[in-house]
Formats: sequence, structure tokens, C-alpha cells
Amino acid sequence: MAPRVLVSDELSETAVQIFRDRGVEVDFQPKLGKDKDKLAEIIGNYDGLAIRSATKATEKLIAAATNLKVIGRAGIGVDNVDIPAASKRGIIVMNTPFGNSITTAEHAIALMFAVARQLPQADASTQAGKWEKSKFMGVEITGKTLGVIGAGNIGGIVCRKAIGLGMNVIAYDPFLSAERAQEMGVEKVELEELLPRADFITLHVPMTDKTRGILGKENLAKTKPGVRIINCARGGLVDEAALADAIKSGHVAGAGFDVFEVEPATESPLFGLPNVVCTPHLGASTTEAQENVALQVAEQMSDYLVKGAVSNAINMPSITAEEAPILKPFIRLADVLGAFVGQVSDDPIKEIEILFDGQTASMNTRALTSALLAGLIRNQVADVNMVSAPIMIKEKGIVLSEVKRDKTGVYDGYIKLTVKTDKQTRSVAGTVFSDGKPRFIQIKGINMDADVGANMVYISNTDVPGMIGFMGTTLGNAGVNIANFQLGREKEAGDAIALLYVDAPVSEDVLAQLTANPAIRQARPLVFNVE
Repeated sequence: MAPRVLVSDELSETAVQIFRDRGVEVDFQPKLGKDKDKLAEIIGNYDGLAIRSATKATEKLIAAATNLKVIGRAGIGVDNVDIPAASKRGIIVMNTPFGNSITTAEHAIALMFAVARQLPQADASTQAGKWEKSKFMGVEITGKTLGVIGAGNIGGIVCRKAIGLGMNVIAYDPFLSAERAQEMGVEKVELEELLPRADFITLHVPMTDKTRGILGKENLAKTKPGVRIINCARGGLVDEAALADAIKSGHVAGAGFDVFEVEPATESPLFGLPNVVCTPHLGASTTEAQENVALQVAEQMSDYLVKGAVSNAINMPSITAEEAPILKPFIRLADVLGAFVGQVSDDPIKEIEILFDGQTASMNTRALTSALLAGLIRNQVADVNMVSAPIMIKEKGIVLSEVKRDKTGVYDGYIKLTVKTDKQTRSVAGTVFSDGKPRFIQIKGINMDADVGANMVYISNTDVPGMIGFMGTTLGNAGVNIANFQLGREKEAGDAIALLYVDAPVSEDVLAQLTANPAIRQARPLVFNVE
């Protein structure tokens, strides 16, 4: 059955056709986003929801989306999606951060020109029948220093365009390497150096706890007298009231704002000030950008629903279409390892360590970790998945660590999970052979080679004579058929383990009979999805 996607906002026919061409059934209702009740009534019928800004994917709507797997936002902002609620339900949230990059960067440059030459004010004056040529004295862009706060995708484009205009560009970005800065032709500086040097400052960072109010009263006071400030990124990065005071005092010569702390912005301390240019969040408002993000979201959602590829997800590691088939058996392995420990453990988990050895260390380990964590807690939370599991682990305060290393043993690559509780430490390791099936290669530090079966019994015991016979007799007397048997031991008369492959689940009564033997420390049923 083909996956179904509901498009509840305006998308182009070309974007809708992409869904169809890739085997996705589309229900195109572009006005539905404004009808909350109707949307909530039918959302449970769909695997995907494609939106722009009109549809509000609230907690209430997400609760009604019983089959939803992915929400695709055509655009970079996801303020209209309750991401925590989606994540807890295991719904992937995607956006399209690159479809409007050029458009937003061009808008920042346009605002910089408008502020430098007072273009809106001069236009209004001229069209009012005035000829105030001497009133609108501007400044040149060429030769001026542009301070770019955030030199990522959009900020990087602004840097290149500013260099082309003959500006000297300095950039503050904690994630910008010296090598990358050199390639871009910009000077990497700290914020404390940028503020007093820049003639123009433009912001291109996301809104986080660290960036909120990055240009507040204190930092604005450190800027160069006569500076002009441009913000096309996010409202709240600049303290609007503090900036208004700085403009009134003459310290800041002008500002160009496309985003505001409260939107729609019907009022702001910046409104009505001389040489302040304001636009109503037009950064992505070009015909090309709107079409680009629509096409991109259709491609991303289709790739996920049909191929399992994940790109530009807010709450899930990316998995490319190329690596998805390679990664799939190892995601299955990671899930099995987590499920094994989850089914044999009762005590609250304190620490989790995941070791990626050999070829697994070079894979998409974020996706593998997510799958492992989902398997680990599925015994407690039935509807957990790769999206919600990392969040649940974090909420529980469990310490999670990952270790990557080069090949150390006979296997090309394997994954080892170690879990610590207040009472004990458990470990299990596994790999994938050429048949693509997961295999256990070590349990409790004891080496073995064991397939994964649908129904199994895990037994931990002391290595003493007669154990195999006792296990077989006990299960046989209960009418349980043993399809296969794998053993391993630490040393003679030491710790031993057994994996019994059975044709049907084993009852609690049979498990109690097994653990009645003083040599058996634990007997647990294991259930795996082997499809």
C-alpha cells in the first residue's frame, strides 16, 4: 500500500507531482490548514503532512495523527510545529534550510544598501513632491568593514556577495574553522573584536539560549560609532528597545530589520525612527525560493516514506538514500542489541556505553545509536522509536557515551553495548554477516556465534555437568520444542550462557522451573522481530 501524504498549505503542482512520481499518494487540500477541526478529524489517515506556515502542527493535532510518520515544512522556520510533541510520538520533522538561502542573503544585502543610502525615505519624500537632495546623504559600501555574526549557509553567501562588493569581511562563528575562513576570504574574529571594528553588522544565526539578545544593550555599546545593523535571521537576536535607544542617541546610524521579536509586528520601538528600514519577514519571499522549498520538501518526504532516507530533519539523524540500504542491517543489529539488554534487565539504567568497532565506526553512528536506544527501552515503552528514544533517555538522566575505534578483532566491524545499573554491568556485542542478518558474538564477555530468533530463552548459569540435559528435559516436559541451541562459557566451572531457540514463547511457569535449579542464575524469554 502506497504511503499517503496530506498537503494542507499551498504547494505548487510541480511539487505535488513529485510525490506522485515517487509512488506517494497525495491529498492536496491547500486551504485545510486554516480549518483546525477538520484537519484534526482526518489527519489520522496519513503517513505524511506537508505544510508551509499556515498549518499549525500543535500538540493536539499531533495527538490525533495516529499514523503520521513525517511532517515536512516547506521553509526554514518550524515555529508552527510542536517539535517536542512530534518527537515523543516518533514523528520526524523536516524543514528545507537551503531552498531560500540565496533569497534571504540577497535580502540582507538589499537592506544594507537601503540603510546605507536611505532609499525608502528618499523614495517617500520624492513621491510626496519634495526634492530633498541634500537631506539624504548616504555612505558607500565599498571599502567598509562588514561584521557577519554567523557564517553558515546564509551567512556564507552574504560573505561572498559582500566581498564581491569590495567590502572587508570579518566573521564571528564558533563553528567556523580557520581553514574554512581562509577559503571564504574572510577574517575569523571573536565577537568582542567584531563589535568595535564593523561599519555594518549583519546577523545570520539561529535563535538559541546563547544567541538570544546577542546584540543587547551591553554589546551595542561596544559597537563602532555610526554602525548600521541588519537582521534577517530571527527576531530577538537584537534587543529592539536597546537598539532604538542607540539610534536615538546617534551611536547607531541606522538599521534594517526583516524579523521581529513579536510577529506579526504591528508595533516595535524601531518603527518611525529615522534611517530604519523595516520589512514584514520577506527573507524567503521570492518566486524562486518558494518554489525551491516546495520541491525540496516533496523530495525529502518522498525519499523518507519510500526509501527510508532522512534529510534536513530537526529531530532525527540524517540518512542519505545511498547509505540507507547499507545502514539498514546495522540499524537492525543495533535494535536487537538494545532489545536484548532491555529484556534481560530489570534495574534502572544509570549509564550506557556504545562501542563502534571497525567499519561501524565510519557509519552514521547517530542513526545506529538512536536505533539501539529504541530497542533498549521498547520493553518499557511499546511505541518508542528512533526519534523518541534519545529524548526519553535524556529525560531519564541516563549518561550516554559513544566510543569509536579501528578494527581490533576478527570481525570487519561490530557494535558493543554496555549498560550499568546500581547492581551490575551487562554487555552484549553483535555484527552483521554477508547475509545481512544480525548475530550475537559476545554476551557478558563470553564469545559465541549465535543467530537471532523470533522466540528465544536466555540462560545465565554456572558451568556444571548436566545443565544441557536439565534445560532440554524441562522444556520438553512442558511441550516446548527447541529448534536450536547455542552455548558459551568463560572457563570450566565458571560463568556460562545458553541461548535456546524455541518454536513458541515460554511461560513464566517453565522459566520458574528453570531458575529453581541452583546453578541457573537467570532465565529470560527473548522476543525479536526477525522480519
